[in-house]
Amino acid sequence: MNLHNSKFEISAVGPKQYPNNNLPEIVLAGKSNVGKSSFINTLLNRKNLARTSSEPGKTRQINFYNIDSTFYFVDLPGYGYSKMSHQEQEKVGKFIEEYLFSRKEIELIVQIIDIRHKPTENDILMLNFIKSTGIPYIIIANKADKIAITKVDSYIEDLKKELNINLDNIIFPFSSERKIYTETVWNILRRYLN
Repeated sequence: MNLHNSKFEISAVGPKQYPNNNLPEIVLAGKSNVGKSSFINTLLNRKNLARTSSEPGKTRQINFYNIDSTFYFVDLPGYGYSKMSHQEQEKVGKFIEEYLFSRKEIELIVQIIDIRHKPTENDILMLNFIKSTGIPYIIIANKADKIAITKVDSYIEDLKKELNINLDNIIFPFSSERKIYTETVWNILRRYLN
């Protein structure tokens, strides 16, 4: 797989706009500004294939990134963004739900959360929603570079308790900033792509 051969393909708000080439999809979910775009850029070793913004709530559509015509990274709009009107939140929520429940190509959902903070109510709601789809999922605990490397494991254990997860190999640390853990994450993703 040639990661340099990656491109943004389309923003969609409904099934008619989704790509129709049957490639597997890895879906990224997370609250606004948690680092979904940085996660994509780090894994692909690109500066700004996925546009990052310091302003939360920028992504209002489902963005499809074609990775060497092998699979898609699919970036969902961030949740929990308070400045979006209630009506807008509802609209975005509906097309996310429609996508997650109708899309056969989804192989894995990756929920990205901030390792430094307790999961928010929205993180927990999203996780329960992800579980309800029956699609395999993992959790990426981003911003691991912001805590001492010796404390990462205990933070992961705390997150497991907070999120009521009693399985191993579900939560993985990550750092877009320092690019550590990248190889581990790729090994996990490849398992779902094969």
